[in-house]
Amino acid sequence: MTQPAGLQIDGHLVLVGLPGSGKSTVGRAVAKRLSRPFLDFDAEIEKREGISVSRIFAERGEAVFRGLEFALTQELAAAPPMVLAPGGGWVTIPGAMALLRPPGRIIHLHISPKEALRRLTRSRIVRPLLAQADPAMAMQSLWDRRSGLYALADVTVNVEAVDSQRLIDSVVALAHDGTLGIG
Repeated sequence: MTQPAGLQIDGHLVLVGLPGSGKSTVGRAVAKRLSRPFLDFDAEIEKREGISVSRIFAERGEAVFRGLEFALTQELAAAPPMVLAPGGGWVTIPGAMALLRPPGRIIHLHISPKEALRRLTRSRIVRPLLAQADPAMAMQSLWDRRSGLYALADVTVNVEAVDSQRLIDSVVALAHDGTLGIG
């Protein structure tokens, strides 16, 4: 059912995509425009665990980290509507997406592996899954494993084809009436 103009959907907006797709940056801006809280899963998990995501991966393994993401997702399922930015691998957790929709909307911020790596290299953000001898191959591998799961999102937006302000405007429009303003 389409919402009347001006009425926000009553669920979370969940931004998914490869590392470097802009989930946190776009999410913060969209949350501000919607007057909703924003939650970056990595930052929240680091705060709760008292160590970095990189250390969680190194010391406890990816499975433990995904378990922490799933527990946070379960907790958020009953929370008031927010803009959420889970880690890029959140989509690989069985049942995670189903916990938040409906009424939540999942938006895939699509970016090519090459551009994602370029952005991450430029930002100098340490990503545990990319700390390998061949980061380009690692990023391509992430895409190969996750692309089918990203395709399950309610909407896909190519972030390389749209400037950041138009992307933010479009995600805000989706929150209001269920459509994207990208032509």
